[in-house]
Amino acid sequence: MAINVAIVGATGMVGQELLAILAERLFPADEVVALASRNSLGREVSYGDRTLKCRDLAQFDFKNTAVAIFAAGGDISKEYAPKAAAAGAIVIDNSSAFRLDPDVPLVVPEVNPEAVEGFGKRRIIANPNCSTAQLVVALKPLHDRARIKRVVVSTYQSVSGAGKEAADELFRQTKGIFVGDDATPEHFTKQIAFNVIPHIDVFMDDGSTREEFKMTAETKKILDPKIKLTATAVRVPVFVGHSEAVNIEFEEPLDAGEARKILREAPGCLVVDKREDGGYVTPVECVGDFATFISRIRDDSTADNAINMWVVSDNLRKGAALNAVQIAELLLNRGLLGESVQLH
Repeated sequence: MAINVAIVGATGMVGQELLAILAERLFPADEVVALASRNSLGREVSYGDRTLKCRDLAQFDFKNTAVAIFAAGGDISKEYAPKAAAAGAIVIDNSSAFRLDPDVPLVVPEVNPEAVEGFGKRRIIANPNCSTAQLVVALKPLHDRARIKRVVVSTYQSVSGAGKEAADELFRQTKGIFVGDDATPEHFTKQIAFNVIPHIDVFMDDGSTREEFKMTAETKKILDPKIKLTATAVRVPVFVGHSEAVNIEFEEPLDAGEARKILREAPGCLVVDKREDGGYVTPVECVGDFATFISRIRDDSTADNAINMWVVSDNLRKGAALNAVQIAELLLNRGLLGESVQLH
């Protein structure tokens, strides 16, 4: 069977990252097809040193596609992902459309790789929310050692998590403020330039936002339903890179020193934690990298068996495109995509 890959939403920020990462990691695709709406028909996108012309998603036949990676939003996924799956493709979906569906595995390869085996019921695998993905990569090795009881997390999420229009708004407002132009918000509810907004996604009845709910529900599904998690999600004037201040309480004793050693050896984690000026990672340094960076690991003196840490990752990569490609690699290495081609 040919390993043909389709990227749905190839002209978007995540779609372009998907194509870049497939090329960077030498994913053994026989053919890669770029799909988008009819408005983008014929538009060119880069795939390594090649250029692909976008094809019309509405007219595309997925019958010869091994993997279809969707990065075009929930409405598109709800309409076309089941069609792609029915045609024989395994769908890896970046939207929130299927994440909490009990018949759809929600996968972060460093955390719950075995879950990928459960794709058969709907032939769809969900990618978690970008803020959840980096969080569970950091939590998993610590949970294995001391069992996490409770997590309190505050996020500092970049505008690229809301798409290209949001990033354009930050650029426009920042430039406009310096020349005295109007900074009226269009995409966001408040001015984003030189400001922070404690509001991501819609509000729910209990006062939390859907982004905060997603972090809680997805962490439970991926890692452990017994974990208690409360989140405050904040949009900040950063173009790329999500940051999180995380407080963790454990059922068993675990101090910062041991946590630091565990995280240094954990897959997907990179500890940069020097107690000196600049001895930590910020979003600027994480852009373009695959790792989840962890800094500021320290004991919490106000609670038993508790630590604090700072977690940073490129949300367009680990939070979306990289995780999707890693899922495709996982499927391939487990012999679930036609002929088994081993990746290194």
